[in-house]
Amino acid sequence: MRVRPISPQRLVTELAQRLADTESAARLRVAVDGPAAARPEELAAALVDPLRAYGRPTRHIRTDDFLRPASVRLEHGRTNPDAYYEGWVDEAGLHREVLDPAGPAGDGRILPSLWDARADRASRAAYVEVPPGGVVLISGAFLLGGGLPFDVTVHLEMSAAALSRRTTAELAWTLPAYARYAEEVAPATFADLVIRVDDPRHPAIVESADDPV
Repeated sequence: MRVRPISPQRLVTELAQRLADTESAARLRVAVDGPAAARPEELAAALVDPLRAYGRPTRHIRTDDFLRPASVRLEHGRTNPDAYYEGWVDEAGLHREVLDPAGPAGDGRILPSLWDARADRASRAAYVEVPPGGVVLISGAFLLGGGLPFDVTVHLEMSAAALSRRTTAELAWTLPAYARYAEEVAPATFADLVIRVDDPRHPAIVESADDPV
């Protein structure tokens, strides 16, 4: 294993090319997984235009738009790390409304958002179509290891010290949830691509010894 430093701009370029070159049965379902401090939504958003430039119609879905209602999500309080880890995201809704229709047997009609957490009501979003050959990027935390059907998985890895340092004070209560995820799921051991982002301004790609230079 080696760790290759890379600029944020070059990272987007390389990752977009890698995804554009990846064949899939219908559409490519990509997880961009990482804690809030790793900014997975920013990386996913940055990939949209380059992928479209490669001729791959692309949609970015955020797990923050697939949260459960507050009555369910906050049943054990607003700062319960176990509830945050186990039940904030409506994985069944994400599966049903995005991953299944984007899969090999799906029709490509996906729902870009399911729940408006600020208003605590259904988002009432309209379905959008992702044609064959398109890419669906899903960004958020705790995406791996739970059986969600992704074709490519990208994990943004942070050391415990860096995660603690870069997590805002109001979100410090989430740190035990990320520790559980690292221990119980260990996403860095099986994700298709691991990117170290202890400092998001200076990412590094983790490569196996036989990966091409």
